[in-house]
Amino acid sequence: MKLKKILISQPEPADLEKSPYKRLASEFKLDLTFYKFFEVVGISATEFRKSRIHITDYTAVIFNSKNSVDHFFRMAKELREVIPESMKYFCPTEAIALYLQNYIQYRKRKIFFGNQHFADLIDVMTKHREEKFLFPCSDEKQTEYTKLLDKAKFKYTKAPMYRSVPRDLKQFKLEDFDMVALFSPIGVRSLLMNFPNVKESSVLVAAFGTSTHAALNAAGIKITIAAPTKNSPSMAMAIENYMLGKQQEAVLVVKPSSLKNSKSAHSAKATGSKKTKSVFASKTKYKQLMEEKKAKAAARRAERAAEKARKEAEETQKADNSGK
Repeated sequence: MKLKKILISQPEPADLEKSPYKRLASEFKLDLTFYKFFEVVGISATEFRKSRIHITDYTAVIFNSKNSVDHFFRMAKELREVIPESMKYFCPTEAIALYLQNYIQYRKRKIFFGNQHFADLIDVMTKHREEKFLFPCSDEKQTEYTKLLDKAKFKYTKAPMYRSVPRDLKQFKLEDFDMVALFSPIGVRSLLMNFPNVKESSVLVAAFGTSTHAALNAAGIKITIAAPTKNSPSMAMAIENYMLGKQQEAVLVVKPSSLKNSKSAHSAKATGSKKTKSVFASKTKYKQLMEEKKAKAAARRAERAAEKARKEAEETQKADNSGK
């Protein structure tokens, strides 16, 4: 089936012109509509207190998204809990790690991140098993993240601080689209809530992530495009390969390398396998910040010196004029 109109259940990229979706739309003359299928609502401090979780009882925090970062610091502020300087932060990507700049100063905190997936972060965390981990998250019972943490046998406390709520999609007519692209179980729930007859419709479904696939399978909805795969690591590439008529590949299930085999570290070295190293995100950023501070301080000193010299010159001029 040739696609013309696709409904993508995510916000429009901040810079659409540089987004792979722009190239996709131009190359295949696609009409792409972006609209987030759900909204994130924060859990109140009153409700959170019922969990009897105290942020300061923990030595490390695991973030799985920017939402979790926002709501963690919001909750700490509402509870009037002062986060200790020694707190460590673990993020699946560098983008989320750098997002922490909105709340903390890098030079005072230790921040670690993986390469791309949450599974990469599990490998980073294995060197910090002695930490008491807090996992700010949504109120979903179990996710891919908690499954990975449980399988890796980490001692952590799940701390629901927000929930995802389906949005009203009645402004759209499903029959106006050839395909809908979904990225999460809550997106699937929103689709079913707004369009209960979706199974009977002719719209095709593209899905990203194993948890999204599982939600669609449970609902009995056929998946036409499943991602990520080896040659389609993103939804844009998956749609492109479908448009080019390429055969659907097996979906990638990313697992922590520490769980892929149970060999000892000695045997791993013998086979030449590489370990994921923890990265101290603040190092480069701290250097940049310090260089910027030094430059600004030097500029201020030069400005003050120039002002002082100007005033001294004026005073000298006045003294000369009065002497005459």
